[in-house]
Amino acid sequence: MKIALFPGSFDPITIAHVDIVMRSLPLFDKIVVGIGLNSSKQNFLSAEKREEIVKSVFLANPNIEVQTYQGLTIDFAKKIGANYMVRGIRSAADFEYERAIAQINKSMMPEAETILLLSRPEYSAISSTIVRDILRNNGDVSQFIPKEALHFL
Repeated sequence: MKIALFPGSFDPITIAHVDIVMRSLPLFDKIVVGIGLNSSKQNFLSAEKREEIVKSVFLANPNIEVQTYQGLTIDFAKKIGANYMVRGIRSAADFEYERAIAQINKSMMPEAETILLLSRPEYSAISSTIVRDILRNNGDVSQFIPKEALHFL
């Protein structure tokens, strides 16, 4: 069984995240959306709220599972039996960052492969950081987040 991990903070999940998951789904038997819990990060949404939102977004797809995790992403990948890591990239800076992480992960878990998908051009400016800032300032994020997530915010 080909299992992929799509890790992130998803604070909040965006339409760009959903697009990467849905585009990578035909490549794998199962995708685990891993919500990383980083205690040193100042989150906008609680871990429970993020998990609830992400589960609601992918509810209709039995091949997508949502789990939270702490610690190293590569350790979580091992724990769930994922030999693939899916990441979306929007820019050259994203590529350099993801390349470095992929190479470290490969040294820690030689059987792991990282699959980098380019974001769609129309989504390349969307980031959770920007969406969080809009939310903090009571702006309208409806064009940037999945419709299933709107009623949670």
